[in-house]
Amino acid sequence: MKFSENWLRIFVNPSCSSNDLAHILTMAGIEVENVEPVAAPFEKVVVAEVLNVEKHPDADRLSVCLVNAGELAENPIQIVCGAPNVQAGIKVPCALVGSQLSDLTIEKTKLRGVESSGMLCSARELGISEDAAGLLLLPDTAPVGQDFRNYYALDDNVITLSLTPNRADCLGVYGVAREISAVTNTELVPLRIEPVQDEIKDRLDINIHAPKACPLYCGRIMRGINPDAIAPLWMKQRLERSGLRSINAVVDITNYVLLETGQPMHAFDLAKLDGHVHVRYAKIGEAIQLLNESRVELTSDMLLISDDRKPLALAGIMGSSNSGVTEGTVDIFLECAFFNPDVISGKSFRLGFSSDSAYRFERGVDFAATRNVLEHAAALIKSICGGKAGPINEVSHQLPQRHSVSVRTNRVQRVLGITLDKDQVSGYFTRQQFDFLENDGVFTVTPPSYRFDLAIEEDFIEELARIHGYDEIAAQLPTAGLTMLAAPETLRMPAQIKQMLVMRDYQEVVNYAFVDKDWETDLVQNKDPIALKNPIASHLNVMRSSLMGGLIANLQFNLNRKQDRVRLFEVGCCFERSSAGHCQQIEKLAGLGYGGVYAEQWGESSRTIDLYDVKSDIEILYHPKEIDFQAISHPAFHPGKSAQIMMGAKSVGWLGELHPHWQKNYDIPKPVILFELRLDSLLSVQLMQVREMTKFPPVRRDIAVVVDNRINVQSIISSLYEKKPAVVTEIALFDIYRGKSVGENKKSLAFRVILQDAGKTLTDEDADIIISNLLQVLETKFDAILRN
Repeated sequence: MKFSENWLRIFVNPSCSSNDLAHILTMAGIEVENVEPVAAPFEKVVVAEVLNVEKHPDADRLSVCLVNAGELAENPIQIVCGAPNVQAGIKVPCALVGSQLSDLTIEKTKLRGVESSGMLCSARELGISEDAAGLLLLPDTAPVGQDFRNYYALDDNVITLSLTPNRADCLGVYGVAREISAVTNTELVPLRIEPVQDEIKDRLDINIHAPKACPLYCGRIMRGINPDAIAPLWMKQRLERSGLRSINAVVDITNYVLLETGQPMHAFDLAKLDGHVHVRYAKIGEAIQLLNESRVELTSDMLLISDDRKPLALAGIMGSSNSGVTEGTVDIFLECAFFNPDVISGKSFRLGFSSDSAYRFERGVDFAATRNVLEHAAALIKSICGGKAGPINEVSHQLPQRHSVSVRTNRVQRVLGITLDKDQVSGYFTRQQFDFLENDGVFTVTPPSYRFDLAIEEDFIEELARIHGYDEIAAQLPTAGLTMLAAPETLRMPAQIKQMLVMRDYQEVVNYAFVDKDWETDLVQNKDPIALKNPIASHLNVMRSSLMGGLIANLQFNLNRKQDRVRLFEVGCCFERSSAGHCQQIEKLAGLGYGGVYAEQWGESSRTIDLYDVKSDIEILYHPKEIDFQAISHPAFHPGKSAQIMMGAKSVGWLGELHPHWQKNYDIPKPVILFELRLDSLLSVQLMQVREMTKFPPVRRDIAVVVDNRINVQSIISSLYEKKPAVVTEIALFDIYRGKSVGENKKSLAFRVILQDAGKTLTDEDADIIISNLLQVLETKFDAILRN
């Protein structure tokens, strides 16, 4: 929005410069985008009258003019002019000898042999506009000899605002003035509106068929206006400096009132109306030809103003070309209304154009001022165009309610960090023309009808901050007490777990929590994943319940770039539905191993990573807690190479080799080992216990037994640990053998048993008794046979 600074200062005139005024507005939240002068500085340009015009004797396109330039020049003066619209009797701006226009200095000279003592000017030569079609013609009432700069009010600036959508109250000059008055505590000159007396009884019936969309509509008939009337110069100047061109007097007045008050309105040619006025939604198949010459096919959610036969205007947006005021209009129907912002919002964008009316209505206009604005426009039309006015026909329904809000002074202090006493708060609300009551430091404030952005306590606190001045709120560093956070030794941080994996040659990745639905179906058989309403991409349409899909995609990315050895892990949230159907978030840790066990080297033979390599990494993460690996099938894993990780009776994760079907589907040449763990199962650890190191040597015994091939080694080790005495410090498997010598469906397991007593040296007899007891456990529980 842009407007004339002189126009603004009619209503409020604080004692500050234009730049200071711009700063004040910007700091109050009304951003000033630009302040530029209406015209460049110049002197010795006066209002002049052309007395006589003759053809130049030696140039067909030049004229020799005799000009009356007033007392500042020797009258009359002779000026050679090439403008096509120069003629005797007109009044135009005249630059006298010695004046400076931009980079042009006016001097007494000869043009094709004829003396010229000045220059008659166009608007472009004066820097007022880009119009260079001819001389700038002035009204007949322009006083000859007056300084043109003063006459045309060129000591003015055009202020351009960049308003946020919530400040619709500042979409009129008077609204901006009201804001400046509050911020600077300067007197506001009220907008004087004199009611127009009814001189005729003519009126149009108004029927509102959509009262929620249009709760208020006012209209009046005016007859016998002068179709040849011209808007006064001051009005044209204010319109031009606001970016609008002059059309005709009635349209100029409605545009002027819109810019001054922020309230859109429209004038219809009464002769073009048939019957009553209706405010209704469009019917399917209806169309309208708008003032911008575009033909619009209407939809059922578009609000219309119509008569008994045809649409007259697209409500709140633009009038039609077959009902507007033209040069021959003598009778008009002047209307002003309030439309629900939700009904107008987005319609002009859908139609591919915007209008000043739509821009204001979709943000909200002052519904309490609608009738007064109509009176204001009618008074201007009557004073400029003449005519007689009929009574105002006002139809109203349920208007928006302005609910009171409680504003607590202690809350103000807590939010702003400054102390505003009751008198200050009261003064600031008074300056903003808010209705309020105060009781024991609590203000009950009712927002005015033109402030749609005030609804909660924080809105009014922001208003207090703006009026108090953001510059007046001192910058304060935050003060907070610093205390050491508890670091329990039994709790491990996720960063420590990540570091352990990094030390095991893994690299961390971070993926989106949004994944392809196919991953969920393929890898975890999740038939009902949590879908996104507005996915950021078509292939990222559900929330992940597993991290494995992202790791496989990372592996493919690396393989495509010729990386043949990959170790990856990710810590992130997964999302699942609970048994009650609610969404729940679970943090998980997942890892992937692919390629060789070691990077290419000379010290170790090349070997592809297998399930047991990754199993050892998992055991390191859980040490010293005991976990168990149980062979159970999983949809993502090889049927014979997958295990569920158990901690007691609770499942904490999975380990397995990617199923050959998915390996082929994802075009991965070698086996992929994957694991996924619940992060919370890794966070708690046992408190480390200090014990005395024994001075006595350990004793080693090896046990080799033959057992059934189906028996799980982990179950054997667990049973031995349950029955072992304290002197047994370690039981570990170091060899497995299957062959003819042990029998069919049998296997030989060799265990290392380390014995060490803190109080004495163990004898062979002591060791033999302990080993005998362990063998008894194996024979009793697993039918194990000692191998010779």
